[in-house]
Amino acid sequence: VQLQASGGGLVQAGGSLRLSCAAPGTISSIFNPFTMAWYRQAPGKQRELVARITSDRKTNYVDSVQGRFTISRDNAKKRVYLQMNDLKPEDTAVYYCNAERIGNYYWGQGTQVTVSS
Repeated sequence: VQLQASGGGLVQAGGSLRLSCAAPGTISSIFNPFTMAWYRQAPGKQRELVARITSDRKTNYVDSVQGRFTISRDNAKKRVYLQMNDLKPEDTAVYYCNAERIGNYYWGQGTQVTVSS
C-alpha cells in the first residue's frame, strides 16, 4: 500500500489545517479493511500516534488533540483526513499517514506542520 500525505504548512496559533492521505495505487477492497492513522514526530522526540480510525470508523485520539483534531476517511476515494483546529505551537511536527492491518504497517512520506506563536 502506497500512501501520499499532503496538506501541511505554516499556520499561526489558533489556525486550522487539513491533512489528506491518499492511497492512489490501491483498490477499495484492499483499502477499506485497513485501520488508518496519523502519527507525528517533533524534533528530538519519538513518533507518537495522533489519531486513528478503524475500518468501521471507530476513532481514538491522543489526549493532547482531543476536541481539536478530527480524523475521517472516505473509502470511495481511498483517502483519510485529519482536520486540525485551534492549532498550538506544540503541534509542530512532521505528520505521517499510516495504514495497518493484521500487524502489517505501511507509511507515507511526512508532511510538515509548523505552528507559529
